[in-house]
This record gives sequence, structure tokens and C-alpha cells, in this order.
Amino acid sequence: MERVKINLPGSFHYSTTIAIRITDLNYGGHVGNDSFLSLIHEARLQFLKHHGYTEMDIEGVGLIMCDVAIEYKRELGYGDLVKISVAANGFDRLGFDIFYLIEILENEGQAIAGKAKTGMMCFDYKNKKKVSVPTAVIEKLNNK
Repeated sequence: MERVKINLPGSFHYSTTIAIRITDLNYGGHVGNDSFLSLIHEARLQFLKHHGYTEMDIEGVGLIMCDVAIEYKRELGYGDLVKISVAANGFDRLGFDIFYLIEILENEGQAIAGKAKTGMMCFDYKNKKKVSVPTAVIEKLNNK
């Protein structure tokens, strides 16, 4: 079976800490894939806010997710504290990738719980069309 492998960038300049809620658990008693995606969505919104942006307004244009890949490494359970490090990379004319390193914060240190990547495309929601990435976005988010 071929597995998803995510090559993370060499450095992350932003991170946030999120506690796993009871509502994040599935019937198996651990964080389900839908909640895992919600965790990285929250981290992405915090990353954008840190830079003065929202998904609906980055220098006058919006963002839309065009793909996602998640590489699970470890279960997450109720009460776990996770550190999610976020970095933007791979800029091209219409979009860029956002990478996520998800780590469980434990007494002994940190353990990788997962890696993820979302492909983000710049989008004009009013006219329902793809648009170019503003230069200011590249300068602001590129490894910062």
C-alpha cells in the first residue's frame, strides 16, 4: 500500500497550542479524522490572524482549500495538549501550501502526532474565480 508522505519545511515561525476537547473524539475514543482536519483549520486561521489576515481577506482576495493531505503518527485523546506549528511555502501564481506539524506536549517532551499540508488557492468569492497571489502575501507569509 502506498502511503502519504509529507515533507515539512525546515523551519516554522508560528505555533499555537490547542487542548483536545471531548467533542473532538470519535466512537473509537480518539480524535477522528474530521476533528484532526478541524484542528489544522483552527491553526491555519490563527496563523493568518497573526499576520493580519482572514481566509476571506488576504490583501483583498480570499482563500479556498484545493487539497489536503494528513499523515497520522499517533492517537490524540481527551485532554491532550497539542502544539501545531504552521508554515507557508511553495508559492506559485495562484496559491501556496500551508504545512502543519502536530505534536503532543507531554511531561517527557514532545511527540509527533501528525503532519499535514493544505493547498490554498487565492479566490475571488464575488466573481467565483481563481486570482493571483498578491505579492504582499508572499512577502509576509513566506517562512515568517
